[in-house]
Amino acid sequence: MCMPTLFISHGSPMLAIEDSAVHRFLLGLGKTLPRPKAIIVISAHWESTGGQVISLASHPETIHDFGGFPAALFEIQYPVPGAPAEAAQAAELLTQAGFEVRRSATRGLDHGAWVPLRLMYPEADIPTAQISLRRGASPSENELMGKALRKLREDSVLIIGSGSLTHNLHAFRGESIEAEVPSWVHDFTAWMHTQLQANQREALLDYRAQAPFAVRNHPTDEHLLPLFVAMGAASDAPKAERLHASYEYGVLAMDVYAFS
Repeated sequence: MCMPTLFISHGSPMLAIEDSAVHRFLLGLGKTLPRPKAIIVISAHWESTGGQVISLASHPETIHDFGGFPAALFEIQYPVPGAPAEAAQAAELLTQAGFEVRRSATRGLDHGAWVPLRLMYPEADIPTAQISLRRGASPSENELMGKALRKLREDSVLIIGSGSLTHNLHAFRGESIEAEVPSWVHDFTAWMHTQLQANQREALLDYRAQAPFAVRNHPTDEHLLPLFVAMGAASDAPKAERLHASYEYGVLAMDVYAFS
């Protein structure tokens, strides 16, 4: 079975426990998708230097890679089995495509992976592994990583890029979850949607130069790079479907896209 690929905006770790439009959407998303035999997540919260790192952990730990949040968040466990066979296949595919790859026997799932997955698949019964982003890699390099992984989605593996369509935490000043959305966030989100719908690949890969307020929305771009992995893993001309759109805290666009 050939799976779609996903880009999920995971926002704050509070997504795990705080009621919101995207929280409710993710609770139902898993039921709308074909059941994958395994899941591979590329999260904004795992960056590596010198190449990609792939986790072969058979029982990945739940990593609480944040601070200053309620104790209830730190008590959450997502005891999903690992996917060492699919991770090993991913490592081989990336190596064949010319990527430098290292393997980790112990690396678990950071909150960019387990927070959305716990909502989508609360039974924690689908084998899951993570692949890192290479620090400093461009959007086009991340698209190429997705292309290298494409064979996995043809074999019932769900590939998820987990980040955020906008991510300027410097602009977050304790607003409520329903805070007004500034024009610079809205304009960037609208531009991204237009380009994705029209499959304007070159414009998207050059988003930092072409999109309105690109650098203001992404002072660093690790939270948007997983989108390009999902694009590349889908096809050379992927069809983008926006499954969900909402905003949180004014500055976080919580869009979810599927690529097929």
